[in-house]
Amino acid sequence: MLSVDLNSVSIRDENERRIILKEIKFDVQAGRVYTILGKNGSGKSTLIKSLTALLPQEQYEVSGNVFFNGTNLLTTKNETLRTIRKNNIRYVLQDVSDSLDPLKKLKYYFNLSATEAENIEKQLKYFLLPSYTKLCGLHSYELSGGMAQRLLIVLALLANPNIIILDEPTSGVDYAITNLILLKLKEFIKEKDKSVLIVTQDINFALKSSNYIAYLSNGTLTKFLTPQKFLELKVEDEIKNFIQSYEEINNASS
Repeated sequence: MLSVDLNSVSIRDENERRIILKEIKFDVQAGRVYTILGKNGSGKSTLIKSLTALLPQEQYEVSGNVFFNGTNLLTTKNETLRTIRKNNIRYVLQDVSDSLDPLKKLKYYFNLSATEAENIEKQLKYFLLPSYTKLCGLHSYELSGGMAQRLLIVLALLANPNIIILDEPTSGVDYAITNLILLKLKEFIKEKDKSVLIVTQDINFALKSSNYIAYLSNGTLTKFLTPQKFLELKVEDEIKNFIQSYEEINNASS
């Protein structure tokens, strides 16, 4: 479905090019949840934005290929790319300002989904959000961070894409909402030709939700492994420390 082969992602820094990601290669297949773990500042958000040419071209340079069902997203026409972003690959970004126009009421986005109000209401209720009628009259800045994040997940689901890409989906939400997100993602991939790609620091959520997990560090990505195999991956010190931190927290709460 999605085949990623990036030679490098670089950024212009004081008139020089600095490579921040290199030799990133992986495939996303239907019916699976893939999670990329990594510490804050490791380049996770940059990576997912590079997949569909969302990075500002005046600052970033992406070298390589990203194929979605045979179309190279890094070389295709802008019109084709916009159509794919709209219909096939939807993002749930951590910063709501990257996704919603504060000048537009939320009704604008519901109307764009071309979904009946009854179906929208059902998704809103599932995620414990205010009613469709109430949200239609609000702007994005009138929502809390957690509510805005849940709303973005709802809007992504309403688009019925092939792939949903989520950036830190559990930040700013409590344990109950985390479980709702987990169950909804598992439900989503049960449909034909659906998959999920997540980037996060939340290893506990990754282990519960994912079919495959990889780790991003020093600009490179490990192979995707099953959760059990990933926990056994303690060769590199940073990954070892990352996993040990999770195990210490998990043991303390049990």
